[in-house]
Amino acid sequence: MSEPDLQAIQLAGGCDVPIVVLPTAAAPDRNHERAGRNALRWFSSLGASHIEVVPVIDKASANDSALAQRIGLARLIYILGGFPAYTATTLSGSRAWEAAMAACRDGAVLGGSSAGAMVLCQHLYDPEQGEVTPGLNVIPNACVLPHHNTFGRNWAARLTEALPDALLIGIDEQTGMLTDDGGSWAVSGAGKITLYRAGDIQTYDSGQTFGLPG
Repeated sequence: MSEPDLQAIQLAGGCDVPIVVLPTAAAPDRNHERAGRNALRWFSSLGASHIEVVPVIDKASANDSALAQRIGLARLIYILGGFPAYTATTLSGSRAWEAAMAACRDGAVLGGSSAGAMVLCQHLYDPEQGEVTPGLNVIPNACVLPHHNTFGRNWAARLTEALPDALLIGIDEQTGMLTDDGGSWAVSGAGKITLYRAGDIQTYDSGQTFGLPG
């Protein structure tokens, strides 16, 4: 993920801007501390100098005003992978999420990996329960299929049936999609982005751009 993550850092203002990592998705199996340490090492390896893991791991911490304040100061807010439905439920309506959205309105960059990307859409597929549940609706009427080149593509048929009017976004591993205006998205990394829309399937390679329905 070095290429898309470096681009996200640059979009946020460069390696010296404050980066906040949310390990929420790794909390259900008590993996959040290790995941946070991995994130610190990763972003440091990319040259970032101001990285903080903010321990939003449950509803209580998501509504902690001091933690929310720390999130609000970030220029890049990055949600780690793990359990998507838990993450969406924990962050939804919380002070932490309100702070993240306020920071984004002020120009901060919001991103996520795997489950962290899934929760940013209106819909998410919960593989634990085998059902579609609400996401955080940053990208309306859409649903991410992560790890698309390994197992995510296997979700496409059932989600096309469950969400016939939604856009399905398949994201390959080591691949990202970035936008600075919400209109045009650019593919970055080693793989492809696959869009499933109204019975049509389109793929985009690194360097290509595409639009999402408004």
